[in-house]
Amino acid sequence: MPNPFYVTTPIYYVNDVPHIGHAYTSVLGDVLSRWHRLVGDEVYFLTGTDEHGQKVQEAAAKAGRTPQEHVDLTSQRFREMGRLLDLTNDRFIRTTDKDHVEFVQSVLQGLWDKGEIYKSSYKGLYNVRDERFYSESDIREGRGPAAGEPVEEVEEVNYFFKMGSYQQRLLDHIEKNPAWIVPDFRRNEVLGFLRQPLGDLCISRPKSRLSWGIELPFDKDFVTYVWFDALLNYVTGPRGAKRADGTSWWPASVHLIGKDILTTHSVYWPTMLMGAGIELPRQILAHGWWMADGQKMSKSLGNVVDPFEVARKYESVGGAEAFRFFLMRDMVVGQDSSFSEAGMVKVVNGDLANDVGNIVSRIRKQVATQFEGKVPALPATLFDASKELKAKAESVLAEVPNQMRLFRVSFALEETMSLARAINSYLENTAPWKLAKDGSKRQELAEVLAVSSEALRLLLVLLSPYIPRKASEALALLGESAAPGKLAWGLLPADAEFKDGPVLFPRLEVKKPEADKPKADAKQAPAATAAVKSPFELVDFRVAKVEAAEDHPSAEKLLVLTLDVGELGRKQVCAGIKAHFSAADMVGRKLLLVANLKKAKLRGVESQGMILAADNPDGSVHLLSPEGEPGSFARVDGYDHLPGQNLAIEALDPVVLEVRGGQLVFEGKPVTAGGAKIACSAVDGAKAH
Repeated sequence: MPNPFYVTTPIYYVNDVPHIGHAYTSVLGDVLSRWHRLVGDEVYFLTGTDEHGQKVQEAAAKAGRTPQEHVDLTSQRFREMGRLLDLTNDRFIRTTDKDHVEFVQSVLQGLWDKGEIYKSSYKGLYNVRDERFYSESDIREGRGPAAGEPVEEVEEVNYFFKMGSYQQRLLDHIEKNPAWIVPDFRRNEVLGFLRQPLGDLCISRPKSRLSWGIELPFDKDFVTYVWFDALLNYVTGPRGAKRADGTSWWPASVHLIGKDILTTHSVYWPTMLMGAGIELPRQILAHGWWMADGQKMSKSLGNVVDPFEVARKYESVGGAEAFRFFLMRDMVVGQDSSFSEAGMVKVVNGDLANDVGNIVSRIRKQVATQFEGKVPALPATLFDASKELKAKAESVLAEVPNQMRLFRVSFALEETMSLARAINSYLENTAPWKLAKDGSKRQELAEVLAVSSEALRLLLVLLSPYIPRKASEALALLGESAAPGKLAWGLLPADAEFKDGPVLFPRLEVKKPEADKPKADAKQAPAATAAVKSPFELVDFRVAKVEAAEDHPSAEKLLVLTLDVGELGRKQVCAGIKAHFSAADMVGRKLLLVANLKKAKLRGVESQGMILAADNPDGSVHLLSPEGEPGSFARVDGYDHLPGQNLAIEALDPVVLEVRGGQLVFEGKPVTAGGAKIACSAVDGAKAH
């Protein structure tokens, strides 16, 4: 029988607007769910909205709606976020759902019947924003500690749950189960909290003050406190569903929360469950906060990240998937992390566009040109480099489940990306584009393409929980899918067709609203890419191969070149080299191209970039000779690749490239493309421009 995996997110309060915190927890739950389905486990994934309480009642009245009308409208925003982020939740629960209301009332009645709830007068400092009472020690300048909103003194009769009587039992449970709350420093926070006297919990509000809630079954003049109502949703959620063997889904395998609701979910909730005789969840995972410039995001500071806005900005290049990938890649589960669009662009371009995209385009092109689009069969025996790549793939397949079991999702993704880097290294070392030129190397070429295609298939399956749509599109090119049983070496059928298709992982660029764009300054890099170590990082240097060349129709010094730039497709460039090279001389050459210059018209012919050449003192011109495949990036150790979009030619002025020892260098370091240094026959000190 498959193993059960039941994961829950917090239910999101409907008076909030979906933001990066909601998105992160939801995507984390989805990635875990997709992973467990991939390894053959039976999965239930729950998310939803928290819809009762005084804030909702007041917001509805202000908007001229009934509370039910208000929550029907506002809960849709979270459903829309789920669709945007491609969540695979089995249920979207609402605390206004009939089955939830009935379940909460049955639990309350049971606790009342057992004497675990009593009625008493209470006087305290109440905060509407947080919907809870605070002690004097919690208050700072008349405001509550969580939202910083004013408190008011309230005295009223209410019902209380005997939470304090479960304090020792909860302490014992945590100490006997050290992995019940993760990470361990959150567990220590809860233990510290529980070493102070634990009082009883007020679980009601009089209808005279709050009518929008679940009515107490034993007193129609009161509704239950929103937290008592909300926390029971995790048990309600799967009650109408059963596992394949007919057993209940409860208890949850892991409950995901943010660190700001740690106490309510690891103290209030478990004591309620203990009182009701309901088994506790297996694990509680508290993740950190997303920050901006070292500060917690908040509406008052205006630094909240809207997932809809991020996805809209980058829609043309799969913005929601890019967002998913960055959230999982950048945050170590349990720690805080910072968000910036520039950071997201850097991660996605580096891992997906550069690494994975490069693998797909390299292999697909060689399979198409050398084997009529059919992937060669994996041979029974492999040469050493192929054995090493197979061993790496199998090592990753063994390690990723270990990391996922510990919820170290960012580490699992790093392990996955190490396979991408290994495939690229394998391709650079075996150089199938060179093997293709030697008829005696046909068998070796077939092995390289078979082994790299199989490793690519496994890479895409491993990436499918994070970028499900893009991974599915890429796997479909091989006639494959991400399904249980696919995580093993050697499953790609012989002669699998490697179909052609569009660029799967196009590069992102940071986009700013028009109103925020600074005035153009041709000598400055775009503001969107200002956080760089060197102007070199802003330039998109690519290997390009000349497919065709002809004389410019109206300029005697220009040639018009048609270039193959790999994933960027074909570009047309006007080059002022006709005095040194004929059109026939250029066909078949590999060149180094600046691919992100503004388009320009030279004597009526559009030019979409600039090729680089070096000048000798004697006036001779020497072209650069990169070895990488078309579309390969030119890199320098120690510098990132963060190209701006449509640079003015003046932006190249600070980027001084020169020839030393027959190769291209930048600030004394060799420039490489496709893993090889870029050769040039110009004399030492000749500048390349």
